[in-house]
Amino acid sequence: MKPARGSDEDSPTRTALLDAAELIMREEGYAAVSTRRLAARAETNSALYHYYFGNMDNLFVELFRRGAERSYHRQLEALASPQPLWSLWEAIHDQSHTALTMEFVALANHRKAIRTEIADSSRRFRTLQLDAVTKILADYGKPAETYTPGALVLLMSSISRFLRMEEAFAVDTAHDEAIELIESFLRAVEGERRQPQP
Repeated sequence: MKPARGSDEDSPTRTALLDAAELIMREEGYAAVSTRRLAARAETNSALYHYYFGNMDNLFVELFRRGAERSYHRQLEALASPQPLWSLWEAIHDQSHTALTMEFVALANHRKAIRTEIADSSRRFRTLQLDAVTKILADYGKPAETYTPGALVLLMSSISRFLRMEEAFAVDTAHDEAIELIESFLRAVEGERRQPQP
C-alpha cells in the first residue's frame, strides 16, 4: 500500500508527521492518532497529512515500515558482531520492549493493511534470522539437536515478546527462569556475554 501522492520520503514535513504519529502512539495509543492531533504535534497543516499519506492506513503502514527497517538493520549489525547469537537475543529483546510494537499488534486486529504489513515483515525477519542462525550454529560445529535454528529463533522471539507483554502488567513470575533457558544455551555456544567494544 503506497500513498497516491507526496511520497517524497526525505520531506521534513512527512518525517515530522511520522514522528508525531509515533509519539502519540507511544504516549496515548493508536486510537489517539487523528488528523488534528498529527497536525498540532507536527506543527503543520492537516491538509499535508492527506497529501503525504492519503488516509490513516497509509500513515500507519509507513510508520510501521520505518520502524521495521530500523530493526532489520539493527539485527543485521547484531548478526555481524563477534557474538552474533548474544547480539541477536539482545536486539530481539530490545525490539519487543517498545510500546510501539504492542500498539501495532493491537492495531492489526482492526486494520487489515497493518496485519498484512506485519505478516510480511515478520516473514522477512524470520528468514533473515533462520538463515543466519543456521550458518552460525554450523560454523560453531553445533549439531541441530534440541536447539535447532528454528526452535532457537522462535524461542528467542516468543519468550522475549511474552515477557514484555507480562511486564506491561507488572507480572514477572518465572521470567528469570525463561531468560536463563535461552542464555544458558548462548553461554554454552558463545561463552559469557562480552561487552561490545565501542
